Amino acid sequence: MKTKFLILCALFAYAQSVMAQSSAYFVNRTELIADKDNFLPIADLGDAKIALISTSQKKYAAFQEQISRYAPVSSYDLSNYRKGISNTNVLIIIGERAEFKADFWERMRNAASKGKKVIFCELGDSRFGFSAGLTSNMIYLKNQNTNSIAQRDLAMSVFGGMAITQGSNKRSQTRLQYADGNEQPIGLDISKMTRKIDAVANEAINEHATPGLVVMVVKSGRVLLEKSYGFHTYDNKERTDKDDIFDLASVSKISATTPLIMHLYEQHKIQLDSTLGFYLPAAKNTNKAKTTLRTVLLHEGGFEPYIPFYRALKTGDISRTRSSTHQVQLADQAFLKNGYYENIMWPRMLASPIRNAGQYVYSDISMYAMKEVAETVTGKPIDVYLEDWLYKRIGMQTIGYNPRKRFPKTKIVPTENDTVFRKELIQGFVHDQGAAMANGVAGHAGLFASATDLAIYGQMLLNRGTYGGVRYFNPATVDLFTSRQSKSSRRGLGFDRYDLDASKAYPSRFANESVYGHTGFTGTCLWIDPKHQLVYIFLSNRVYPDVSNKLYDLNIRSRIQDAIYETLNDAK
Repeated sequence: MKTKFLILCALFAYAQSVMAQSSAYFVNRTELIADKDNFLPIADLGDAKIALISTSQKKYAAFQEQISRYAPVSSYDLSNYRKGISNTNVLIIIGERAEFKADFWERMRNAASKGKKVIFCELGDSRFGFSAGLTSNMIYLKNQNTNSIAQRDLAMSVFGGMAITQGSNKRSQTRLQYADGNEQPIGLDISKMTRKIDAVANEAINEHATPGLVVMVVKSGRVLLEKSYGFHTYDNKERTDKDDIFDLASVSKISATTPLIMHLYEQHKIQLDSTLGFYLPAAKNTNKAKTTLRTVLLHEGGFEPYIPFYRALKTGDISRTRSSTHQVQLADQAFLKNGYYENIMWPRMLASPIRNAGQYVYSDISMYAMKEVAETVTGKPIDVYLEDWLYKRIGMQTIGYNPRKRFPKTKIVPTENDTVFRKELIQGFVHDQGAAMANGVAGHAGLFASATDLAIYGQMLLNRGTYGGVRYFNPATVDLFTSRQSKSSRRGLGFDRYDLDASKAYPSRFANESVYGHTGFTGTCLWIDPKHQLVYIFLSNRVYPDVSNKLYDLNIRSRIQDAIYETLNDAK
């Protein structure tokens, strides 16, 4: 047991050192002067209700923008900050000391005495001592400068985006580090890499492979590139933004269903060699009763690859308006009758034939089944469980199912102009027909997210289970699910992987055997490379206005990944 503990400690230290590598490129001028309870960097965000108080939102816009990348933050100025005190449990104050009066500090002291975390981020070279307004139960950071770089460094210091090396209260980097785009990591020609990626991205848009896209590259915990291209549609009205929300399609498999299965595996609530019949009462008397979860995750259960459920719809199953009998919203003006998934789709999946069990056949039905297992074991819908257990705590602010319930339509990139099934442009509702008919929540599709959220998730896996100072998985679990686990394919458990057949150049000509991730039908991918400590994200809506193979034919995703590897190889 002692040896196992020492190994785990070493692995954790390795993950932290990897995250710290990026900080070595840049000097953080921030000093942490007081934090007696070691609250910083803020770790689990699940219960954090954060208020940002400043004298001027315009003056401190750089701080506010940077801090909002890590967690949802409510902003207040000195005219309404009392509301922030009453509604939150973490108060972050940014400014120069002279900007705040004595009565303000009196209220802050009172808030701290009642258990609220009060964090003062001071800018400038003030002559005030620590005792001027602050008490020992407050947290105090200081940066001698007042420019936007100092503001960003302070914000990242609070959340672990940069290591704090000044003074005696040192802190490690625990979250992604974001740059302003002008800083060049030592040895890496990011400008050259960006030019190469620009050329491929613009080719994709010019050839109508996709109207727009977002690319994000993370190396050793530091964001090297996050850039958007093109527009939401070919009418060039809504420019694509790096924070836009995309339909992830099959990237949902590794960003929702699989991590939840990993979590339940660690809790000993499921066993990979137990069967669908053991976990699902509805499967006990079917041909899938003896199919193991391991086999399902490897896509070796012999399941049908895809069932076009929408083709079996009858007159009256879909209505153009919502009613008491049609509550399942498929699009803005398309509503499916209640209970269709439970009464028709899921029974049809259970009754579907099994062919060539033991051979690799990629199947969406596999992840429908794993979602059913997860919900049966937890007793909760998968979307609710994931939000509480992972997404909210780790700081993934956009990821989730049915984004129209949480975000404005314009923030979500549209997919297909569906002329057959829903008969309208699909925007903010899942493109996959089966997932839409399952009320937008399925095991194989339905998840939406921004590139930043996928980068957070990818970095957590790259750290072998830790992020923001919180452990979500044991390293052995990450290694098990992401490594090659099949004798007949390249697959891991739920995860796709690098293809050992070099002639396929999948997912890139320069990828290696450590690489794992997944692609999505809508034109997305997430690839993680432990060997190079690399996370690569590509998001697009290549199915707009209708499904096209040009993104595949032009090999856009892989060529951008090639450009990233070429940059790393040039630095050797």
